[in-house]
Amino acid sequence: MPKLACRILVINDEQLVLREFVKGLNAAARALDNPLGISFTGVTTAKEALSVIESDGDLQAVLVDDTLYSLARNNGRDNEKKQLQMSALELVQRITRFRPELDVYILIAQEKEDDVVDALFAESVDGYFYREERDYRGIYRILNAQIQERARTPFYDALKNYVWMAKDQWHTPGHSSGESLRGSPWVNDFYEFMGEHVFDADLSVSVPMLDSLMEPKGVIGEAQAMAAKAFGARRTYFATNGTSTANKVIFQTLLAPGEKLLLDRNCHKSVHHGVVLSGAHPIYLDSALNSKYGLYGPVPKKTLFREIQKHSDAQALILTSCTYDGLRYDLAPIVQAAHAKGIKVIIDEAWYGFARFHPEFRPTALEAGADYATQSTHKVLSAFSQASMIHINDPEFREHLFRENFNMHTSTSPQYGLIASLDVARKQAVMEGYKLLGRTLELAKEARELINSTRVFRVLELDDLLPEQTRADGIRLDPTKVTIDISGCGYTAEDLQKELFERYNLQVEKSTFNTLSLLFTIGTTRSKLSRLYDALMRIAREGRHPRRLVQTPEIPAFTRLKLLPRDAYYCGGELLPVFDERERVNRGLAGRVCADQIVPYPPGIPVLVPGQLITGTVVEYLADLLRSTRRMEMHGIVHEGYVPCVRVLKSAEEKALQHLP
Repeated sequence: MPKLACRILVINDEQLVLREFVKGLNAAARALDNPLGISFTGVTTAKEALSVIESDGDLQAVLVDDTLYSLARNNGRDNEKKQLQMSALELVQRITRFRPELDVYILIAQEKEDDVVDALFAESVDGYFYREERDYRGIYRILNAQIQERARTPFYDALKNYVWMAKDQWHTPGHSSGESLRGSPWVNDFYEFMGEHVFDADLSVSVPMLDSLMEPKGVIGEAQAMAAKAFGARRTYFATNGTSTANKVIFQTLLAPGEKLLLDRNCHKSVHHGVVLSGAHPIYLDSALNSKYGLYGPVPKKTLFREIQKHSDAQALILTSCTYDGLRYDLAPIVQAAHAKGIKVIIDEAWYGFARFHPEFRPTALEAGADYATQSTHKVLSAFSQASMIHINDPEFREHLFRENFNMHTSTSPQYGLIASLDVARKQAVMEGYKLLGRTLELAKEARELINSTRVFRVLELDDLLPEQTRADGIRLDPTKVTIDISGCGYTAEDLQKELFERYNLQVEKSTFNTLSLLFTIGTTRSKLSRLYDALMRIAREGRHPRRLVQTPEIPAFTRLKLLPRDAYYCGGELLPVFDERERVNRGLAGRVCADQIVPYPPGIPVLVPGQLITGTVVEYLADLLRSTRRMEMHGIVHEGYVPCVRVLKSAEEKALQHLP
């Protein structure tokens, strides 16, 4: 196991004082208990300090002198004089903007105590030391304790300790720490494959010392509070049903039946399910389309501003940032425009939960002013699948109502391994996220160069990915999402994925008709990249002639919402076939109201939602997809035998419901 190494940077402009401080602190670290491998280093200027902070991923804390001076020479030594380099306030602000996870302490002169403390009171300062006391052991103990506190995982520690206690179980779950499987001639292989601790840690809510996810007052509450601090939120809640459930909980908290919600039509389907559950009146905003690559991007900024102005009575706005393909909204002006009308802003950051921990990816949604952010911690950090977080900065947050909705969707028997993985993922992000993300960015950059060097495959950059309508919207690209143009390789996207999987043991994230998408994470390694490059270069050298790639038809623009989605969904309805007996398109579907959500995957955007008017264009689109030879999931289509059908409202049901204006 690699040894821990933590460095602490001391910044003081007087060389002799700095040398004495660093020497004294390192002596204290050697003499006292040092489980984290703490060592001290020093610099004399703010510029050097910022350089070290940028380059050293093992840095965990900074001691800043309250004033930083440098010598200015004018016409020789006699004219030397001290001038202020940078105030402690300015340096602290720059440090916390760049790496907010670092602990920051100030060295002050006792006579300046009040002035310095007052000036830095509102900043992210963790404490103060008197410069003249030179209590190196005392300073070391405090820094060591603070870093250990940040590295603590209250829930995981409690879970692990409980498992080591090896208590006899007279409670659920039925496998009783794996006893029902261990040694079984039929299922012992499952026990061996999964590992004993998976079963040891799968415990019941009957264990009080492990707290309750539904009403946390102990180690779960503590772990959530530490996550809130790490991610820059006022409050954080752990979700064990994925971000899908997180979105639904927020909707039911903010929206009463009939209240308006502005939403990107390209939002995850859980958002559309949340519309049904909450009874909201959705105002769907069409995403911008890059037709060359079949990629749906953000909603154009001018559309957002127009709809915010037009629907100033909306309760909330939800957007996805970054998108599946890595496109990030310029959120701050959008949030500002929404807040000016009293509209709450929810950002689905499912693919962007790591952003807080490297300046390349910031600002995060919360830093841009969003009220709520949901993150799939499992997608991009080291948590188990389904483990997500809800971050809240809403100044008008209604905790009781949120808790009731949260508990409505949360199992009374949560998987403790998921909760522990969230605790551990937060710890890793805080302690080494900057370093790991720096490595990920380097690998993503290297991947672009290697893939482009094949001269057959090409990585798409921001200019390639941006739809025309959004080019002036300040959108940025998350470099860890790598989209490859495959149109020159001679394979279809499906055949290329099959070749990569079966011949080269590589599984990619997703595809369109002419692109493949790769996801670079903190778990990506250089050896994985080498194998990817080797596979793509071998395929490129086959010298296949480019072939015509058939593009999936564009999703029709949103038609019209005649009824609230909730009202339409809960009708019994009737099934109408997409084709008639002679395999022609059933024109009788046009003019009817859909009762279900119809979603083709890819791209995963609803063609129809409950309550939406079906038009002839939509019917033709569905028919084209169903006739296509391309493998595609069609969520919401009902098959009666071999006949694909759509559930629509009966005429009497439609007449009985209140129509939207």
